[in-house]
Amino acid sequence: MSDNILEVEHLKQYFPIRTGFFETKPLKAVDDVSFSIKPGETLGLVGESGCGKTTVGRSIIRIYKPTDGKVTFDGEEITDKNILKIRRKMQMVFQDPYSSLNPRMTVEDIIGEPLDVHKMYKTRAERREKVLSLMETVGLKPDHASRYAHEFSGGQRQRIGIARALAVDPKFIICDEPVSALDVSIQAQVINMFEDLQKELGVAYLFIAHDLLVVQHISNRIAVMYLGHMVELADANELMDNPVHPYTESLLSAVPIPDPKIARAKQRIVLEGDVPSPLNMPTGCPFRTRCRYATEECAARCPELTDRGNGHLVACLNK
Repeated sequence: MSDNILEVEHLKQYFPIRTGFFETKPLKAVDDVSFSIKPGETLGLVGESGCGKTTVGRSIIRIYKPTDGKVTFDGEEITDKNILKIRRKMQMVFQDPYSSLNPRMTVEDIIGEPLDVHKMYKTRAERREKVLSLMETVGLKPDHASRYAHEFSGGQRQRIGIARALAVDPKFIICDEPVSALDVSIQAQVINMFEDLQKELGVAYLFIAHDLLVVQHISNRIAVMYLGHMVELADANELMDNPVHPYTESLLSAVPIPDPKIARAKQRIVLEGDVPSPLNMPTGCPFRTRCRYATEECAARCPELTDRGNGHLVACLNK
């Protein structure tokens, strides 16, 4: 039996898009993505908007039914038949704390809903006790239980979403940009809470985000996506210190540095051209139309992830 809690193999997620009255064309949001996560580990997933990060998370938990590929959780392949049982152990924290909570439900009912679905209590008193315990875990007060989502700040709403995800004692949580809509000071509080929960409960995370510094801080490993493909995967510090793929180099060159002298001396790598449409993918390497190292071979075949040593995987023919 594998020692990974999650294994994603050749995941594909295509959406049919109408291009004419009777014609459709597949939009390749995720195209042949593979990775694994160990118990208690955090894998950061980064890339520019539209690269397929969120779609990967939603396909894993089967909000979207994958077009192809295999997802195995805790030794069991996820299918339509067992997804309810799997969701008892796998949860998701959504990006927008304003739209991911039901405005007509009180905080107690929002957090308690997973307990209702999975029948995890015998009496109403037991349910309320569990909800209040979860609220305390994420830093909410007991008197918040009877309030509605619109009465809270963004950070408090995200804490409600996290408490809802923790209600079923999951082993794995998909965090879809959980701090991107929050102020910087609130971001730090939520990130610290995620780390404390991981130490206390041993939960594993797939942490999807734009902010590379946040991802480096919380992640054990980082994966980089571009146009539906995974282009680099390595230990967090290794990837930040020694990026190999040209796209990763460009991303890291844009990370702000607090020291103005170092920032002025740093060379920014500016990519030319626009991101190709997932409806009209370039042949061969998806990044070749913006890559300064591209050759004719890059147009002929799509590179696979290859190990460059110490588990540093890179999909590039010329680096």
